[in-house]
Amino acid sequence: MLRYPSLRAPLDVLFLICCIVLSADVLGPEIFGNGKTKDYPLWFWAGQQVLHGGNLYPSDPRAYFEFIYPPLSAVLLAIPSYFGKIPLYTCLSLLNAAAWWIAAQLSNAMTGSGRNPEPWLAALPAIVTVTFVFDMFDLGQPNLVLLAMMMLGFWWLQLGHPWASGSMFALATAIKVFPVAVLPYLVWRRHWASAASMVVFLGIFLFVVPAPVRGFQHNVAELKTWYEGMVGSSSEQGFGQRGEQNWSWINQSIIAVTHRLTRPVNYNQDDPAKAPAYMNLVDLDFKTANLVVIGISIAIGLAFIAVMPPRSRRTPRSDAEELGILFCLMTVASPLARQYYFIWLLFPLTVLLHRAAYDTRPLARRGTWAVLAVAALLVSLSLPFFPNDLQAFGNNLIATAAIAGGLAWHMLNPPPDGKASSLFASSDAPKS
Repeated sequence: MLRYPSLRAPLDVLFLICCIVLSADVLGPEIFGNGKTKDYPLWFWAGQQVLHGGNLYPSDPRAYFEFIYPPLSAVLLAIPSYFGKIPLYTCLSLLNAAAWWIAAQLSNAMTGSGRNPEPWLAALPAIVTVTFVFDMFDLGQPNLVLLAMMMLGFWWLQLGHPWASGSMFALATAIKVFPVAVLPYLVWRRHWASAASMVVFLGIFLFVVPAPVRGFQHNVAELKTWYEGMVGSSSEQGFGQRGEQNWSWINQSIIAVTHRLTRPVNYNQDDPAKAPAYMNLVDLDFKTANLVVIGISIAIGLAFIAVMPPRSRRTPRSDAEELGILFCLMTVASPLARQYYFIWLLFPLTVLLHRAAYDTRPLARRGTWAVLAVAALLVSLSLPFFPNDLQAFGNNLIATAAIAGGLAWHMLNPPPDGKASSLFASSDAPKS
């Protein structure tokens, strides 16, 4: 169960100190310096556009978008923006702090290990992903908040509240689209009520909630422009308004790494001052490279389905491992997966750490620690003193694959004392 931080627990105090320091990184420049940079001024601008009835996007979908998120995001930002920049930035910092605590708490509660972890083990996933958390505060990105929303959605699904879970999945998708990848999983696992709730609430969040503020026709027109500019645009130069990032080393998605390996794209294109650099092993055209991406995606999807146990063999352990793989796949399936996207590895890492600590088989524990060590080494290649060329080959993508592989092994090789009692036994999925 969730609990509040305690001033009597040293690790909780450390968490609060970290949140204060990270919030100071946000508020300090705004209060005492020349103003906070990164995405924060953009969020204030978007909120002000809503408050003053301005347009969020240019009329031409092919023009450059300053704001690349759906209109609901701007409507939500407008509320604290009404009071000024400092209240907005404070609100975003508090949201990130709360999301960090909630995601860490739920991650430990949903591992299926049946154990209350020691304080050091409970805190370890948050410690090893702290660089991603720093990015959330420093950049002002919502991925940590989205992770907490998705964790809450699956927690409510476990508790037998499918409509509440679907509403949370829908809210995350309406803020930043890539969590929509959870919908096929809900359908495959026959969580019908949760899937239906997600579709219904997605319509509400995209069309109904902004309408009183933006006007129904205005909101629909902006949604259309956003869709054409963000989702419906794709070419050799890039996709979704940020062509200079799409094929560069910054992007570690399956799509980007596959294109860099299969066709001659300059992975330094995000910085015109750098000399062009290429890493392709073959020389395919854009259409053929996309077919390779589709083939790889289908293969990964089929492999995921293959390792999923049937309902009769599902256990709390296997459900946790299955969800861990799902979070890995949702992270790298996003067309744009920058460094901070990999905060979503918090839950898969927590599951693997519980297996490494509590699996009854010594060899399985040692193997799991080895997988975690490999993943940590790969992720560390993103630190500033390593060349960007290493990241161009997808160090975070490979680390995610290693974590997903470790989870898949545990799902296929449960310990002999495992019990077939699914975490989702109370969900709306019918028995097979």
